[in-house]
Amino acid sequence: MSFCCGASMIGTKGTLTHYRTRIHNVPILFCPVCHRVEVHYLVENEYEILAEYAHGDGASDVDFHDYVDESDKALSENCVNHEEEDPAAIVQNQIDMALDLLSFAKQLGDGEWEQQLKRRLGVLAGRKHKLRLKRMSGGPY
Repeated sequence: MSFCCGASMIGTKGTLTHYRTRIHNVPILFCPVCHRVEVHYLVENEYEILAEYAHGDGASDVDFHDYVDESDKALSENCVNHEEEDPAAIVQNQIDMALDLLSFAKQLGDGEWEQQLKRRLGVLAGRKHKLRLKRMSGGPY
C-alpha cells in the first residue's frame, strides 16, 4: 500500500510524458489529497526503460501495454482504492482511514502528525462536499 501526505494512493492507469514522448496506460498511483502521481513501483523499472528507448527512437506516443506484461495481480492488490470505484466511496474510505490514524496519533501524543491529519481531513471533507454537490446537480464526477 502506498501513502502520500496522510492519504493512501489510488491505483489507476494514466498517460505520462517523458520529454516529448507520451506513454499511455502506465500503471500509476495518485494521491486524492495533493494529486501527486507516481509510477507504480512494480513497473517502475520497465517504465524507465521504455521511456528512454521511446525517447531515443523519437516516438511521440507509446502504449505501455504493448511492451510490458501487466498480468501481475500484485499491481492492483497494492492499492486500497481504484479509479473505477465510486468517487464518493473512495473519499469516504480515505476519511475513515485518516480518522483511524488521527485516533492513533492522539494515543501516541504526536501533535505534529495530528495537525497533518486534520489538514488532510479538511481537504477530504471539501472534496466530499464537492462530490455531493455534483451528485445533487446531476453532473458527472
